[in-house]
Amino acid sequence: MPDIVIAFFAFGLLAGLLKSDLKVPQSIYETLSILLMLVLGLKGGLALHGQAHSGMIPDLLAVAALGLIIPLLAYPVLRYLIKLTNSDSVSIAAHYGSVSAGTFAVVLAYAEKSGLPLLPETTLYLVMLELPAIVIMLGLYGALKGQGNQAHIWREALTSRGVLLLGGGVLIGYLYGPEGLEPLAPALIGGFKTMLALFLLEMGLCTAKVCNPLPIKHWRLMLFAALAPFALGALGLAFGLLLDLPQGSLLVLTTLAASASYIAAPAAVRASIPDANIGLAMLASLGITFPVNVLLAIPVYQHWVELALGN
Repeated sequence: MPDIVIAFFAFGLLAGLLKSDLKVPQSIYETLSILLMLVLGLKGGLALHGQAHSGMIPDLLAVAALGLIIPLLAYPVLRYLIKLTNSDSVSIAAHYGSVSAGTFAVVLAYAEKSGLPLLPETTLYLVMLELPAIVIMLGLYGALKGQGNQAHIWREALTSRGVLLLGGGVLIGYLYGPEGLEPLAPALIGGFKTMLALFLLEMGLCTAKVCNPLPIKHWRLMLFAALAPFALGALGLAFGLLLDLPQGSLLVLTTLAASASYIAAPAAVRASIPDANIGLAMLASLGITFPVNVLLAIPVYQHWVELALGN
């Protein structure tokens, strides 16, 4: 049986496809997304408490480089094979270079449940991959449009809600450690899977809304969204092997590389590329790539990891 949180996503997807009136109020969804990103940061900070060292910096920079490489590979495919406009190609490449916090939460829970070894800095992969793709693709868009000053892109990216919550959570968890967080641990750390289950219920409803009715005229993009996770996951696996990551961290990096943003990237793109069709990006990232990863692909990536490590 898949993890229980996956059942909540499938339940939400089914309810949405059946056009049920089931919905998660927007205020609750916002609260869940805030708590989820904060707890992910706290878990990473707790793992780093007493174990941070300068030797992890090169690996984290290599992970950030992966966030630059993925959108630069995706852009020409979207522009010339999928035949999207320049704005939509930049937009969707930014979504695929950035990563999904929801997918990260699922694969982290999967790795922890399976008892796979994780490096203390694994949660920082999410932070390191969140920004570079958005910044480089918005910078590319500005260059193509002849816009010189891109300082506002950096400011908006670095002060975005996701980055602040993840970074702040890591810092608090690192400084206070398990003892300092003990009063909050039952509600936040202990309630992580409950938050994730309810978040995935809403993601299932959102996925059904994006894909119903299925826009067949965008079949090229849908095919890209279904296949890209496996190609990008293979790239993430190769990077992880070069970094000699342990099994759990390798699985997390592989899955993150295969994911696509549907929270941070849409907000940044909507503000900076007004002529991009965000609906297309959401169709690809949330409508297809997200369910492919959480319903089907994580066990596949785990099999790849085992083969690569000779397990």
